[in-house]
Amino acid sequence: MAKRRIHITDYDMQRLRKLLEGTQHWNQKDREYLAHLEEEMDQAVVVPAKRVPSDVVTMNTQMRVTDLDTGKRMTIQLVFPSEADFEKGKISILAPIGTALIGYRAGDTVEWEVPNGTRHLQIEEIVYQPEAAGDYHL
Repeated sequence: MAKRRIHITDYDMQRLRKLLEGTQHWNQKDREYLAHLEEEMDQAVVVPAKRVPSDVVTMNTQMRVTDLDTGKRMTIQLVFPSEADFEKGKISILAPIGTALIGYRAGDTVEWEVPNGTRHLQIEEIVYQPEAAGDYHL
């Protein structure tokens, strides 16, 4: 599978870089996920918030997804760690699924590694994207 370049807003990139500064003391497994996120960020297309396509997963985006391994459909939101609440569908950017989702688009299939293999999630629809709604900082 060819490596894809994801899109990240300039504002999200700034906030994510700051967030990653404080993770050097995390355990080895968490640092592997964070290294993957940092690698994605290093290769990302950085886009001004006003110009990010409305179907791209940015921070605080709410989306409908299908777990292709189980068939389960759900609505989730990608959030910063302090806002994470799995029961409410709020997934931290620092969780393995969160690091996998950032920058992908509606229609994409996202893969991420879990202890017992690879999981597959289809992004069906972007329900809310802050930038598309005009809810972003300049």
